[in-house]
Amino acid sequence: MWVDGTIYGMNKTTVYLPEDLELRLDAESAATGVSKAELIRTAIRQLLEASGPPKRRALPVFRSGRVRDADSMDDDIHAHIKERAARR
Repeated sequence: MWVDGTIYGMNKTTVYLPEDLELRLDAESAATGVSKAELIRTAIRQLLEASGPPKRRALPVFRSGRVRDADSMDDDIHAHIKERAARR
């Protein structure tokens, strides 16, 4: 939607292209009647759809050597908070 020269629903991004890509993009736009911006959006959309969802990085796993249940951890956290409060 255009309002006062602004397209709503889209973010502006600047892309620097080497001259050969710019010439090919100009030619494709002229030949198809599709704007350069729309050709770029289509290419990015196709690339991202082909690559699938972003991969999540795995969180590190730390092994302390001891098994603790949630109640034990809660007790330790509560004791730590009590100690810090007593120091104030």
